[in-house]
Amino acid sequence: MLSVALMLQTPVQAAPRTPGSDAEVLETLPGRAGDGPSRELTRLRAAVAQAPADPAAAAELAQRYFDVAMARGDPRYIGYADAVVNRFTQALTPELLTLRGMLRQYRHDFAGGLSDFSSALKLDPEHAMAHAWRGAIFLVQADTGAAQLECDALQRLGRPMLADGCRGLALAYSGKLEAGYQALQQAFSLSTDVGNRLWLLTRLAEVAAWQGQTLKAEKHYRDALGLDRDDVYLLAAWSDFLLDQGQPGEVVRLLTRWEASDSLLLRLTEAETTLKLPAAARHQQMMMDRFAAARARGDTTHRAEEARFELRLRGDRAKALRLARENYAVQREPRDARVLLEAAVAAQDRSAAQSVLDWLSRSGFEDARTRQLARTLMSPAKPAQLGSAP
Repeated sequence: MLSVALMLQTPVQAAPRTPGSDAEVLETLPGRAGDGPSRELTRLRAAVAQAPADPAAAAELAQRYFDVAMARGDPRYIGYADAVVNRFTQALTPELLTLRGMLRQYRHDFAGGLSDFSSALKLDPEHAMAHAWRGAIFLVQADTGAAQLECDALQRLGRPMLADGCRGLALAYSGKLEAGYQALQQAFSLSTDVGNRLWLLTRLAEVAAWQGQTLKAEKHYRDALGLDRDDVYLLAAWSDFLLDQGQPGEVVRLLTRWEASDSLLLRLTEAETTLKLPAAARHQQMMMDRFAAARARGDTTHRAEEARFELRLRGDRAKALRLARENYAVQREPRDARVLLEAAVAAQDRSAAQSVLDWLSRSGFEDARTRQLARTLMSPAKPAQLGSAP
C-alpha cells in the first residue's frame, strides 16, 4: 500500500542485524489472536531455504519482515529483510528493487530509494508500488507537484484506490484539506484490505484534525483502532491527538506495553511527565540512552523525535532547534514543520524556521496549530502573508 506513514517510523534502540542462517529463530512475536506472524515467518523462511535462488520467495519474505518492522516499530526486521534482498546482487526483479528502495527510504536514504524505484520502473513501467513509493517520498520532501505525477501514473495504471490515497495527501499538503479529505474518503470506499483501510482511516483522522474537526478525527482514529491490528504510526498519531486535546492519561493507558518503540516511548514519557508520574524519570533516561546509542552507530533517522524530546521534556531550546532544522532539511511533512516551528518559537529565532514559513506561504497549508505557531514567530511589525487560521 502507499504509505508515507511507513517512512516516519522512528527506529527503536536495537540496530539492524543480519541473521547467521535461514534456520535462526529471530524472535517469538507477541502477535494477536489469529494473526500468527511467527508461523507465517517460519513458513516463508522455509520456502526461501528450499529455493534460495527464487526471487519471488525472497520478495515475499522480505516484504513480511518489512511489514512486521512497521507494525511493531522494530528495525531488526529491516535488517533481516536487508539480508534477504542483498543476496541478489545482479539482475534484481522489479519486486526486489522496490523492496530495496523501501528499505533505503526507511533509513532516510531517499535518493537511493528513488534510484531503486526508477530502476524497477525501467524493467516494468506498470509496477504500481514503485510509483506509489516514489509519490510517498516526494510527499515527505514536500514536492507535491512531483507526487501528483505519481498519483496520475497510478490512475493510468488502473489503481484508483492507490491513486486517490496519493492524491488525497498531495491535496491536503497543498492547502486543500477538504478536497484531500474527500479523495481519501473515495480511496477508503474502494479498499477492502485491512492494512489499507487502517492507513486511510489514520490519514483521514489527521486531515480532519487539521481542519479542526476533532469529533470527526476521533471517530476515524477509533475506527482504525477497532481494526485490532498493531501499527506504530497509528498509535503515534492517536497519541499526538490525545496530547493536543489535553488527555495524557489516555496516552499512558494506551502505550504502557509499547516501551520498545522509541516514537511511542517518547509520547508515553511526555504524557507521564505532564501527569508527574514516577515512571517519567526512568523513561526520560531510557530515551537519552537510546538517542546516544543511535548517534554512536550513525543513525540520524530519529532527529524529529529527539528535537521534540529536548524541547518539551528537557527544555534545551538550542539543541532542539538544531535537531529540528537538521530533520527538516531531510523530511518536510507537516509534523516536521510543526516541530521546527515549536523549537523556533521557543528559541525566538524566526530565521531558523524561514523554510517552514516559506512552505506555508507557498502551499497554503491550513492547519490552525501550525499557522498559530507561524504567527507567533512572526514579528507583529511584519505580519506574515499566511492567511487566517481556520
